[in-house]
Amino acid sequence: MKKVEIYTDGACSGNPGKGGWGAVLIYKGIRKELSAGYENTTNNRMELMAAIEGLSALKESCQVDLYSDSKYLVDAIEKGWVDKWMANNWMRERNKPALNADLWKKLVALLDKHDVKFIWVKGHAQTEENNRCDQLARTAAQGDDLLKDTEYK
Repeated sequence: MKKVEIYTDGACSGNPGKGGWGAVLIYKGIRKELSAGYENTTNNRMELMAAIEGLSALKESCQVDLYSDSKYLVDAIEKGWVDKWMANNWMRERNKPALNADLWKKLVALLDKHDVKFIWVKGHAQTEENNRCDQLARTAAQGDDLLKDTEYK
C-alpha cells in the first residue's frame, strides 16, 4: 500500500455560517491541495468534509496518516464513538440522534477502503501543513462560488 499523509482543517465564519475546508495530501514529497467553501454549514461539518474529501481524492487503497486539529473528528474515531453511534442506528442516546450522521457514514465507508491512522495536532500551532489547511479553509469560506451543504439542517 502507498503511504500518504493527509492534513485537514475546517473553518466557519459564524457557527452556523459560511464555511470551508482544506486538505493537503503528501505522497513521496508530492503535494496536492484541495478546498471548497459552503454557504451555510458548521465548523464540525467542515472538519468532517476535509477528511472525507482528502480520503476521496486517493485513487487506490492507501495507508494514511490523517492529521487534524479537530478533537470531534479524532476522538469520535479513536475513542469508538462512531462505532457506538452506528450500532445504535446513528443515535447517541435513546432520543438524541448523532450529529452529522450523513458525513460520518461517508467517512466510515472510506475507512473501510483505506488503512487510516488519525492523529490530533494542536490548531494554530507549529504544524505547518495544518496552518496551510486552515488558510485554505478560510479562503474557501470567503469565496464567491460557495456550495450548498444540502444535508445541513
